[in-house]
Amino acid sequence: MTTVLSLNDAALALDGNAGRIEILRGISFDVHKGETLALVGPSGSGKSSLLMVMGGLERATGGQITALEHDLSTMSEDDLARFRRANMGIVFQNFHLIPTMTALENVATPLELAGHRDAMARAAAELDAVGLSHRADHYPNQLSGGEQQRVALARASAPAPQILLADEPTGNLDQTTGTLIMDLLFDLHAQRGTTLVLVTHSNALAERCSRVIRLRDGTIAQDAESPT
Repeated sequence: MTTVLSLNDAALALDGNAGRIEILRGISFDVHKGETLALVGPSGSGKSSLLMVMGGLERATGGQITALEHDLSTMSEDDLARFRRANMGIVFQNFHLIPTMTALENVATPLELAGHRDAMARAAAELDAVGLSHRADHYPNQLSGGEQQRVALARASAPAPQILLADEPTGNLDQTTGTLIMDLLFDLHAQRGTTLVLVTHSNALAERCSRVIRLRDGTIAQDAESPT
């Protein structure tokens, strides 16, 4: 199997008012192409921090993180941004849409930054894929939470990333809307073979993944294939 993400003794420590805090300690595992991986654990266990380290949004303070054979620790911030734009899609719990842009413009922006001349057409197709073509000209404050998350998902998937990272993608949504987002995530994975890594508190969402890593106090407590 092709390895797309590899962590070797990864660590993250930050300085706070109470001194140095170890958030991640000795994290080692590989993620393979096309895999669906859930990161679970209690609040404060390091799930979101681990996802940010895997995406190069937070720099590890120890060990090595490799994505698609690129060592993220040796890359400049500009190089990391270009690498993410070309290879990764990221979905956050709080949507992070640009409020002054329409849904269509939000989805088109990363495509335009990557130099795609057909950015608007591709963005329109992605909105259609998540069932929001009729809301293309609406601004984020005119959309429900579920609709905003669908726009965020369309934006993340529009550049056809090899890796999709999702941080609590259903955390701010009601159960019905959250289920819709879950279905969209796994439909996109099935259609495109994208490697999916997600942080979740939802057992139902974790069980839909092929593998679950459980964190506790910044370390891996369990790494197992999903029973389903």
